[in-house]
Amino acid sequence: METDVIIEELTGRLDERREKLKQDISGIRTNRPSPEMIENIMVMYFDQKLPIKQLGSLSIKPPREIVVQVWDEQVISGVIKAIEDAKLGLSVQRDERTIRAFLPPLTDERRVELGKTVKKMSEETRIAIRTLRDDANKKIKIIEGQKTISEDQLFRAKEKIQKVTDDANKDIDAVLEKKIQELSV
Repeated sequence: METDVIIEELTGRLDERREKLKQDISGIRTNRPSPEMIENIMVMYFDQKLPIKQLGSLSIKPPREIVVQVWDEQVISGVIKAIEDAKLGLSVQRDERTIRAFLPPLTDERRVELGKTVKKMSEETRIAIRTLRDDANKKIKIIEGQKTISEDQLFRAKEKIQKVTDDANKDIDAVLEKKIQELSV
């Protein structure tokens, strides 16, 4: 049925949006270090951009240190520069093939600022989700105009679209709440 294809397509696109938000939010620092903060920072390496996670192994050394063991010494300066250019507030030190990124404690002002950033990112995702929902509803309306589905099928399709959209928004709320809690610790 045509409506099932539209709903399936909508579900896939909503999943992509949720995953992108999770990835973006994971890059925002909290008081605890996490490899996700720097693993996707791009570094020039032999005329191509690669994420740090492909250039070395990342680990955490509590309480506030991210350790990068690079596999090729030639990339060390590039990794250090990329971490500094990312403006995450990390102080970076080199120790032979090891790069240590230190996370300073968060100030209350910075927590508030990061909280606003996370809320803005989640709101942008909600807006994108509403747009995707509206597009799916328009496609359903076009099918109805062609008289290929009944009113009951139209009603059920719209209900499914709304349910999928509501589920996506609940996931966004959960991701947002979790990150806000991490920022306040």
